[in-house]
Formats: sequence, structure tokens, C-alpha cells
Amino acid sequence: MNYSTLKKTVALSFASLMAVGMVKAQTSTTTTTTDTTMNKSTGTTTAKVFGGRGQYNTFSIGLNGGITAPVVATGGSNDFTNWDAKFGYGASLRWQLAHSFGIQGDFHGGKLNGTNADATNGVRDGLKEFNTKFYSGTISGVVNVATIDYLRRKNAINFFVTAGAGLVWYNPTLTYANNSTATYQNADGSTHYAKSLVIPVGAGVKFRLNDAWALNLGYTENFVDDDILDGLKRGYPTKDKYSYGYAGLEWTIGSKSKPNLDWVNPVAMMYDELYDAALRQEVEALKGRVTNVENAVNDLKKDSDGDGVSDQFDKCPNTPAGTVVDGAGCPLKKDTVQVGGAAATAYSNIQFDFDSSVLRTSSYPVLDATSADLRSNTSKTLELDGYASSEGTAAHNLRLSKDRANSVKTYLVNSGVEARRLKVKAFGETNPIADNSTEEGRVQNRRVEFKQK
Repeated sequence: MNYSTLKKTVALSFASLMAVGMVKAQTSTTTTTTDTTMNKSTGTTTAKVFGGRGQYNTFSIGLNGGITAPVVATGGSNDFTNWDAKFGYGASLRWQLAHSFGIQGDFHGGKLNGTNADATNGVRDGLKEFNTKFYSGTISGVVNVATIDYLRRKNAINFFVTAGAGLVWYNPTLTYANNSTATYQNADGSTHYAKSLVIPVGAGVKFRLNDAWALNLGYTENFVDDDILDGLKRGYPTKDKYSYGYAGLEWTIGSKSKPNLDWVNPVAMMYDELYDAALRQEVEALKGRVTNVENAVNDLKKDSDGDGVSDQFDKCPNTPAGTVVDGAGCPLKKDTVQVGGAAATAYSNIQFDFDSSVLRTSSYPVLDATSADLRSNTSKTLELDGYASSEGTAAHNLRLSKDRANSVKTYLVNSGVEARRLKVKAFGETNPIADNSTEEGRVQNRRVEFKQK
């Protein structure tokens, strides 16, 4: 794989890591509980519902030092036959977006050294050695990929991978076969630091020392988008690279009362909450309250005589099976109901006020009698024909007549008649049964008629 391909692969991997991390950052806000310690003296719990990153410390700074080399563990070509380890150092600032993902800014500095000791007479391409001083600034995504959890509720060791991009500044010095030296120069002969894109890719392990401090061990491979890091430019397809193996301390910034989001273990905390004694007691109490509500509902629904009216509202309990009853559970005659000494006949026309589809209370007895008959004769079906008087437009009256028929249907369905047995039709101002030129006639035409099938 040439360097160009490698660079594209690394960049794509970094984009993938960032995407995975952001998804986890968003989904992490639904994780429940942060602390589930039990107050044994009171029997209460201090468990808290996770409310976002505000409950955690999310920023940390770190210092590190280690070994730099102009080679990487994954191999590749090098302009010099040998290399020597040199000292490197760095500082970091990280923002933890979720328990598994953070964004980190790094500053590194150090030296790189290589020789041609294994070449003939220790010289290759007229060069014996190079020494490069460098500085770099990068931004990377840090993904916690695994953990070891000794304390069950808090992670003790996190394994992580990183990938990012940034800039590296460097100033190489070459030693020639005659032991003379030369420092990298501009075209006009002035010395300066060269600048190139750098892509760091690494992995490491973090050890939790306490709530605020952690020990980091890591290794980063840095791929430079140029071929003069060692002062020798061989040309395409070679590109320079260097590695940094380090150890460092990281300190979490923030209140001592807040845990570090980096060490959160949602699975372990959910386990703790599941077995929290006080919370289990609360769940059992809730179950008891739910049972009481269910029993109360069942009591409201109880219908001992099976007449369709619950015992709570049945004014005539123990009616014989099959008896047709009114809304109070009392027997009524099959086709009539008594209202103020007068009999209301089932299937009589239902009349309405001007431009209204609201049922009159005076229509209720007829509707109750109709409902009772339909419920006792389950083979019957009914057509509800809606009409209107001649005031207004034909289209308006057609809609009004349909609304009136639907009002009757709704009443009957609510009283226990199956909706499939009722069919609504609208006729508007057609088929008047009285003279529309008089108010008395118009009152009669504002109606719903029943047609038994």
C-alpha cells in the first residue's frame, strides 16, 4: 500500500470513529442512573436519573513523556538504515462527550534521529546521520473500545484507540560523509521550520488511579504528508513517518462531587439500580397501588345480573336474564318507555332545532326505547335517514342531515348497539313530510327517520 492510499484509509477511519463516537454521545444521554448508593439507616436510595453530561466532569488535562523514533511498528520504507530513540513530550486537553467517546487536542515536541550505520562505510547517499527537532498540534477522536471493571460500578482500566489530524513543524539537520552538517533552508538560504500535515493514529490503555487522576500508556504512529522530515527527499512514493510511545498522567477538571464521565459504566450502574433494595421496595409498592386500581376498576365493571348496567349504577338489581332494561338497569317495555305519564315509542322520528345536529333531551326516551329493542333483537339492522328543512343551500342541508343521522348513531352505539347494525344516509331537504313554507312544517322536516331492515 502506498502512502497516498494509507493516508486516505486513515482519514476514512478517523471519520468513521468520529461518527460512531457522536452517535454514542447522543445515545448516552438516555442511560439511567449515576449513583445508586443505599442509605441503610433510612431505607432510601440516592439513585439519580441520568440527566446529561451536566452530572459529570467532562474535561481533563494531561502531561506525558516518552520515546520518539523515525519509524513505525507497522513498517514501511525509511531513508536511513538505522534509528536511535530520542525523548519526546506532550500535553493534552480532552472533552469527554460520552462514556465511550471524547475529542482531544494534543501538543507534542521532541527529537528524531537516524543513521546509516548499516550502510557501507556508514554512508548512504552521501549522508551519515540526521537529527530533527519537531513540534506538532493535532485534534483526535478518542474511543474507549474495551474496559476492565474490578469495582463493578466503576471502570478500572479503559482500552482506547485514537485517530485525528493536525500540523507538524520540523527542522532537520544532516551530517554528511565528511562530518560536515547542514540545516534545512529556504530557497533564499535562510533556515526555518518546515510545516506539513500529519495524521496520528494510535492506541493505548488508561488506568484509573482515583476519581481525579489516571495513568495513560499509549503508542501513536504519525504519518507526515511530506518526505523531508529526515532532511532527505527521495520523492514519490515515499513519505516520512515517526512514532511516539509514551506514559503520562491525566487530571480531571471539575467539582470533586461529580464523577468523571470517562469512567462511567452504564451497564454496571443499571445492574446496581436493578438490585437496589430501596428501589425494589418502591417497585413493589407501585405494583400494590396498580393492583388496587385494577380491583377498583373491576368493581366498577361488575354486573351481577348481566343486564349491561354495572352494579354501581343498577337501580334494579337481580333482573331476570334477558330482561330489556333502561340506563338505570330497570325493566322497560319492549317498544315504549314512560315519560311523565306518556309512552315514548321506539323508532319514532327524532327532531332537531334549526341548523343544529345536537340531540334534544326530549329525544332520549325514544332513543332509549329504540336501543332496548335493538339490543333484545340482535338480528335487526337499522337505517338512519337524516333530513333538513329548506332554509339554506342544498349542499349545506345535505351535510346537516348527515350530521343529524350520525348524532343518532353515536347515541345508539354508546348505549350498547353494535355500530355495524346501523347505516347512515343523508337526504338533505328532499322528501319533506310537511310544508316548508310554514315554521310548523319546517320543524317536522328537521328530523331523522328509522328504517328497520
